[in-house]
Amino acid sequence: MCMVIFAPIFAIFAFATCGSYSGEFRLSVECKNRTESAPNIRVEFEYPFRLHQVYFDVPTCTGEKARLFLIGDYSSSAEFFVTIAVFAFLYSLGATVVYFFFQAKYRENNKGPMIDFMVTVVFAFMWLVSSSAWAKGLSDVKTATDPDEIIKLIKACGNEENTCKELHDPVMSGLNTSVVFGFLNFILWAGNMWFVFKETGWTAPFMKYPQASMEKQPAPDSYGQPYSQGPGYAPQDSYGQSGGYQPDYSQQGYGQPGEYAPQSYGQGGYGQGAPTSFSNQM
Repeated sequence: MCMVIFAPIFAIFAFATCGSYSGEFRLSVECKNRTESAPNIRVEFEYPFRLHQVYFDVPTCTGEKARLFLIGDYSSSAEFFVTIAVFAFLYSLGATVVYFFFQAKYRENNKGPMIDFMVTVVFAFMWLVSSSAWAKGLSDVKTATDPDEIIKLIKACGNEENTCKELHDPVMSGLNTSVVFGFLNFILWAGNMWFVFKETGWTAPFMKYPQASMEKQPAPDSYGQPYSQGPGYAPQDSYGQSGGYQPDYSQQGYGQPGEYAPQSYGQGGYGQGAPTSFSNQM
């Protein structure tokens, strides 16, 4: 959604600020003979910055005039930058229409997100390349149109009797803005790669969901000690220590636990001194 909103706007600013640029600079050449001077030499240039085709006439201070050409052809980087911006604008508009009106068709067979992801990767790379190339080209354009550098090319300005000076520098703020928007477009498209990648479904094999544990969890400590392990049920010794019931075998006529010593039950019961084994009866 972020790309749908900002990509067309950023692309418009990128190609509009570069493709519609036109600038100029002015300088003056004052000869020793004032009649031969040129107090206001105006040089205009524009996109696509084929500066080697831009020329102007300057006095030689010898009664003649010379034609001087600017140096450099920077149309390749400028046109490449504008071309990428235009195609990115058109694609983002088409993607906006698809997202809002053909969402079901877009997700059918998962082909739409895959194609969208590949195109997004290509445009992100192209924005980086074109913006970098145009940034270098703009730096060269600034150097080639610097009045101080142009003055060095005028032969009459090498004579100390003549005076040459710049009157007006070209305004490059629009071109600087185009470079800024170029890199902003790269950041926008590169960031959108992750969101489009998630729509492809390629992340599904790498998603790990927590598995439910089938083991019985032990009871909390507040419910007492855990049961002893083993096939049978055997109460722990701590059962008596915790204040439970402990019968007094000595008062009931029984021996200590672990011994069997039957006692008489009084009159009519078993007699005293009953044999404790069959061997004694024999």
